[in-house]
Formats: sequence, C-alpha cells, structure tokens
Amino acid sequence: DDEAVDGWYKDKDIRPKGYYLVVGRFVPENNLETIIREFMRCRSDKSLVLITTRDDVFFRKLEKKLHFQRDQRIKFVGSVYDQGLLKKIREGAYGYIHGHEVGGTNPSLLEALGSTDLNLLLDVGFNREVGKNAAWYWEKREGSLKRLIERADEMTMDEITALGRQARQRIREGYSWGYIADRYREIFLKE
Repeated sequence: DDEAVDGWYKDKDIRPKGYYLVVGRFVPENNLETIIREFMRCRSDKSLVLITTRDDVFFRKLEKKLHFQRDQRIKFVGSVYDQGLLKKIREGAYGYIHGHEVGGTNPSLLEALGSTDLNLLLDVGFNREVGKNAAWYWEKREGSLKRLIERADEMTMDEITALGRQARQRIREGYSWGYIADRYREIFLKE
C-alpha cells in the first residue's frame, strides 16, 4: 500500500508476484545472456525484470544476438538506489534469478534470500554455499534455467512460502549481524 511502490509498479507496467527479478551489474559474468535467452524460451506468463546499470554497447550486443526487445516480458527498468523501494520490489517478486559466477558471497544474493521467497541460483560453489537447501539451482547448459522457471511457475504458494522461510532462516543462521559478531567475539577471546 506504499505510494512509491505502487507508483513504481504502475510506471514500469509490472504487477506484484508477476515477475522474476534480476539485480546486479550489467556485465557478462552475471550471465544475463543465458538468463534472458532461457527466459525467452520458457512458457512463463510472468515478466523478467532486470534492475541494473546499462552498458549500451553490451545491451546492443545482447539485443542483436537475442532480439529480446521483441519479447514484452523482458523489462530493463534501470537502477533502483532507494533501498526501501528495492526491498519492496524484491518482496513483490515471484522469484529471484541470480546468475553471478565470480566474486564469492554477493550482497544482492543475501538480500534476495532475506526478502524473496523463491530464489533460482546459478550452480557455482559460492552460490550453493550461501543458499544451501533454501534455493533451487540451475546450470548454464541449454534448457536448465528454462525448465527450472517452468517448474517454479507450477509451485503452490504454500511451497514457495516454505522455501522463503528456509531462505530467511539461512540468512539468520549464517549472515545476521548477531551471528557474525559472535564469531568475531570467539576469535578475539581465543587470543
């Protein structure tokens, strides 16, 4: 019921729980090409919303290769710097797709696990270490993400909510300030 959130949805022509969300830098190592291609091939009636900075050279290269602008479901919406608004956008997503494959623990992944119920992560070691059993995993091979999205579209809200509870528990157990502070305290007390 927040005016800023409602206005954002209206301005971008997006409906709550009617989109998969991608948040991150617009760079090849975040596997946007694979995500967009696989989404275009799936039967989902949801949108793919990409919150990212835009590199016009990379954008044109992807468009030339994929022709994603022909697919009304693909929505590049720019950046969102208002953290409260971004949190609500994450909460309103049907699912979050994370394609980062370099860099280790990613803040956008932690934020997604803390606020989005359904998280679809590229299956690399550090994503699996962060998400554990609170997320679903896809590979870069053709059809993997497509099938996962189609399977996710068939989930019941109870199944999605249960996965979201697991994701938030994972954040509490491994990434909360209390947990981190306790680990530091243990180290300091050993010395």
